[in-house]
Amino acid sequence: MKPFIFTRLQYTSGDWDTDQRMPSNLLHSLVEYTTIPVDQKEKVVQLSTPDLFKSPFCYLSGHKLVEFSAQEREHFKRYVQNGGFVFVDDCNHDIDALFARSFEQEMARTFGPKALQKIPNNHPLYTCFFKFEEGPPTTSFELNGWGDDLVHDYLKAITINGRIAVLYSNKDYGCEWDYDFRNKRFLAEDNTKFGINIITYALTA
Repeated sequence: MKPFIFTRLQYTSGDWDTDQRMPSNLLHSLVEYTTIPVDQKEKVVQLSTPDLFKSPFCYLSGHKLVEFSAQEREHFKRYVQNGGFVFVDDCNHDIDALFARSFEQEMARTFGPKALQKIPNNHPLYTCFFKFEEGPPTTSFELNGWGDDLVHDYLKAITINGRIAVLYSNKDYGCEWDYDFRNKRFLAEDNTKFGINIITYALTA
């Protein structure tokens, strides 16, 4: 089995290089909890290049505008239609902020206006490794009164051939997991566990 590589997508609009400590933290959790072989270094891939198609899992995030070029749009669509998985996380944790509005518009332009749908909280994503009986775990950023002051009790996804191809979160998991992995010992519960579910689902569904 090839080592898992955490691949971050670089796109021409907006700010793609958020949550810089998060990948190493998630990779450490994969080593801690699973037997998945891991490449310890994050890989950054431009969405417009063929390197995209070498990774089964990609991460895309930001606070600002998401507007793909024609090449980026074509690559994104072909990647997920050919079995790739993209986890998209809105760093604003706000359903009406620029990232959320522009990303959802981009997905509607690429896949159709009804492609991005809420997924039920009993979806296999929530039980494929750790159990999250109530659906997506809440982040501290949703509870601090910033953004839309709203706890999002669902995630959205684009499903292709019965499997999630694009998983979309307004919950700001990236910032929630953006700390040195050694600091997890101070948490009552390791909040990166849901990240393990996301990666496990991406690799096995």
